Amino acid sequence: MKIIDMHIHVFPDEIAEKTVTALAEKSGVEAFLNGTVADLKRSMDAAGIAVSVNQPVATTPSQVVSINNWALGIQDERIMSFGSMHPQYERIDEEIRRIKGLGIRGVKLHPDYQRFHPDDEAAFPLYDALVRHDMIALFHAGVDIGLYPPVYGTPQRIARVLDAFPSITLVAAHLGGYDSWDEVEEYLVGRRVFLDTSYVIDYLEQAQLVRIMREHGFDRILFATDSPWKPQDEEVKKMAALPIPEKAKEDILSGNAARLLQR
Repeated sequence: MKIIDMHIHVFPDEIAEKTVTALAEKSGVEAFLNGTVADLKRSMDAAGIAVSVNQPVATTPSQVVSINNWALGIQDERIMSFGSMHPQYERIDEEIRRIKGLGIRGVKLHPDYQRFHPDDEAAFPLYDALVRHDMIALFHAGVDIGLYPPVYGTPQRIARVLDAFPSITLVAAHLGGYDSWDEVEEYLVGRRVFLDTSYVIDYLEQAQLVRIMREHGFDRILFATDSPWKPQDEEVKKMAALPIPEKAKEDILSGNAARLLQR
């Protein structure tokens, strides 16, 4: 089985360790890797993970192109990278067309770092471009441990994006909304959206975790670790130990992401 980790973070070698250290201090969350591609690959080897998908964030519009160029440069048979996009970037359609043509399959959006509400109509041109170019949008969803309120990417606001763009291919990270899982059950479960498991398994009761997966549909759950903030090998073991059907585990660890990413 080719395990795919849908949601990890790496950084350019020259700033990786400094960036991870700063983020760890800001959030109080332990980092298990130093943020480099080389360290990630060592972790993947130990965990039996075939492919990891990097999810970079452009915190300002001016970072979009440089981050996307770097993302393109790190891709190989084991590392995929989404690009990044910012709702205030002025040449959205042009940049999405460019990165798709060069092999990037989707973009990461982080409403809290980028300071926008997902259902704000100012972001609609971005979603329209993603739909037209058949690109995936992966949203940070729910609370971000390293940031103060308000929470921008709530399950309810993400549901409104689905209402406005019913054909969008959207992944809501952290099982639809970190520390907002009652809202996930109210607004997202059963909708046409993928939920990833990044930084989730240890933080909600197993009964609710399994219920969300089952009622949403195991075919729309994607294994993800949020590395370096969780050890990949331990997250694989925890997923494999969940009381769900073996076929569901295979789909979550491998098949669903392979189909979505066309790998």
